[in-house]
Amino acid sequence: MITVNIGGVPEHFNLAWYLTLRDGSYKQNGINLRWKDFNGGTGQMCKALRSGEIDLAVVLTEGIIKDIIDGNACKIVQVFVSSPLIWGIHVADESSFKTIEDLKGRRAAISRYGSGSHLMAYVSAQNNEWDLEKDLNFEVIRNLDGAIEGLTSGKADYFLWEKFTTKPIVDSGTFRRVGECPTPWPCFVVAVRESFIEENMDELNTILSIINQTTAEFKQIPSIDRMIANRYDQSLDDVKEWLSLTEWSTDQIKEKTVENVQRQLKALRIISETRSYKDLVLIR
Repeated sequence: MITVNIGGVPEHFNLAWYLTLRDGSYKQNGINLRWKDFNGGTGQMCKALRSGEIDLAVVLTEGIIKDIIDGNACKIVQVFVSSPLIWGIHVADESSFKTIEDLKGRRAAISRYGSGSHLMAYVSAQNNEWDLEKDLNFEVIRNLDGAIEGLTSGKADYFLWEKFTTKPIVDSGTFRRVGECPTPWPCFVVAVRESFIEENMDELNTILSIINQTTAEFKQIPSIDRMIANRYDQSLDDVKEWLSLTEWSTDQIKEKTVENVQRQLKALRIISETRSYKDLVLIR
């Protein structure tokens, strides 16, 4: 039996992985799939892919494209969630900030440089016509718990994170959401180390087949909304809204999408060069 290590954020998007692990689907096919939660998000996962700590990751599209361009020997093998990720723009509830414009020049809390919270701060700044050189400042806070501490202590001023994940923190009166910033592309992809692809293509195809069958049927699982609400401390109404907005995928990422992501990252000066589709994506 081959052991395969995979990482992802401990959020409702990845519940299908937990369900397939729980029912032993991979072991029935000779694969000991071991899941690791990455509270630090895409930046932390990119580091783990580089070191060989994990073989696969469910990562943000823009984050992994940037990291492959920066030298991470991985390929995108498919889209996992095709709908946009809706990033909430959060401030401490007791802060004086009322609008996104109030945050110009303030300190954005980010989990890591190169993370989604870092890259989307640039996208939000561009959307609001800020000066990318003068109006963006960053404070590394590592994860969501760090953001709570950072915003409430005044170490940082605002924080971008997936809005349904942070909704309980908003409801509790710790954060206040002053705006939203959806990704202009599919939000999550599956990325795999090139060496793993070369040596274990059959096992990779088996893993993808199992998870894709589960996500295709995910919304039809009995009481799935209640399961998500209980597991992730969400209200049932919020979960129903999230399910209505979220679409999983079995498709490969489109070349035009990859070009669009790179064009925007380059315009934001997050990457200095672009790469060909085949450099970033596993073409089958």
